[in-house]
Amino acid sequence: MRLDFPPKHTETIGAVKIHTLQKIYEIDSGNSVNSKNQQINNSTIAFDNKEISKKCKDMAIIIPVKNEKLSLLEGVLSGIPNECLIIIVSNSQRTPVDRFAMEVEMVKQFSQFSNKRISIIHQRDPNLSRIFHKINYTSILDEHSQVRRGKAEGMVIGTLLSKMRGKKYVGFIDSDNYFPGAVNEYVKIFASGFAMAESHLSNIRVCWRSKPKIANNKVYFPRWGRVSEHSNKYLNDLISYITGYETDIITTANAGEHAISMPLAENMEFASGFSVEPYELINILENFGEIVTGSSGIHRDNVEIFQIETRNPHFHEDKGDEHVTSMLQESLNVINNSKICNTDITRDIKNHLLVLQQKTNQVNLKVNGSTNNRLMEPIKTIPIDKFNELVIDSPKLLHNFNANEL
Repeated sequence: MRLDFPPKHTETIGAVKIHTLQKIYEIDSGNSVNSKNQQINNSTIAFDNKEISKKCKDMAIIIPVKNEKLSLLEGVLSGIPNECLIIIVSNSQRTPVDRFAMEVEMVKQFSQFSNKRISIIHQRDPNLSRIFHKINYTSILDEHSQVRRGKAEGMVIGTLLSKMRGKKYVGFIDSDNYFPGAVNEYVKIFASGFAMAESHLSNIRVCWRSKPKIANNKVYFPRWGRVSEHSNKYLNDLISYITGYETDIITTANAGEHAISMPLAENMEFASGFSVEPYELINILENFGEIVTGSSGIHRDNVEIFQIETRNPHFHEDKGDEHVTSMLQESLNVINNSKICNTDITRDIKNHLLVLQQKTNQVNLKVNGSTNNRLMEPIKTIPIDKFNELVIDSPKLLHNFNANEL
C-alpha cells in the first residue's frame, strides 16, 4: 500500500499528535525495491505485502454483530486477510428464533472452506456476565447484572479476547458492509497505519471516500454521512478552542472502521451506545492532551492518530432515520459532556439538538447535555490470566474454528 507521507499537517495537543487526512495512491504496491519503508520524493511511503502480512499476524479484527444478514456477514469475513484473527461478538436475538446459533453454524461452514481463524461469542451469555462479576469489572453490566446491549460493550469484549490471545493490535469493522473488497482495504489501512506509527500508542481511523446512495434511479456518492458531518464540526470546534487556531483536521469522528494498538486500547475508557467512536478521540485528548488538570498523560509517550481515506466507497445497510438521529444525539452529547468542552460549544450543541427535536418530533430527545451513555473502565484493570482461565472453564461460551491455530 502506498500513501501520503509524511502527513501534510499535524496538530499537536500535549502528547497527542493528530495527523491530517492521508491519501492512498496504491492499495497494493507489490514487493518492488521501492516498496517497504521506501519514500519517493519525500511525499509517499509504501509498505509491501510482507510488511502488511507481518502486521496482520499481530492483529485481531473484531466484528460486532446484531441480527445481520448471514450472507452479508460472510462477505465481510471473506474480505479479511487470512493472517488476522477474527473475533465476532454477537448481540443477536436468541428467541423466538436463535439467530446466534445460525451465525455460529454459518461461521462453522465458512471455516471449512477457508483457513481463517475465527472465534464467536454472544455478549449476553450469562456465563460471560458471571465472569465479569468474578473479575470485578462491573462497568460493562446493566441494572440486571448482564452485559449491556451495545456495540461498545462488544468492542470491549473483543479487545479482551484479543489481549488474551497476545495480539498487539485490534481493528474494528462493522458487519453490514456490502463490499468485501472495501473490508480488505480497511485492514491494509490499519496495517499501514501501524507501520507508519513511531509511537506504540496509536489509533488508525478510516475516512470513507464516499457513501453511495440511490435516489431517483441514480447512484450518488456523497462525501459525508449525515452524522459524521456534524460530529466532525464540533470536534474541530473543540480543537480550535484548545489551540486557538481554527482547524478542520478531524474527518473521522464516527469512524466505525478503526484500529487501536493494544497498549493504547487497554488504557482507554469506552463509552456505551453510538458515541463510542467520537468518545475515543475525546478520551485520548482528556488523558494525553495535558488539558485537564491532573491528567498529564497516562504515559510519557506520544499518542498518534492517523486518518486515512479509502479508495473504495462504503456501501452498507440503511438502518433508517431513527437510527441516524440516535447516533447524532449520542455523538453530540458525548462531546458536550467532555471535561474539555467550553460553554460556547455547549450552547451550539444544545441549539443543534433542539432543532433536531423539532424536525423529528422526538419529544424524548435529550437536549440538556445529559446522556444515558456509560463509561467502561480501562481493561488494564482486568487480570487477563484470570479472565483467560474463566473463559476456558466455560467451554460453551466461546466457539473457536480452526482452533488448533489459535
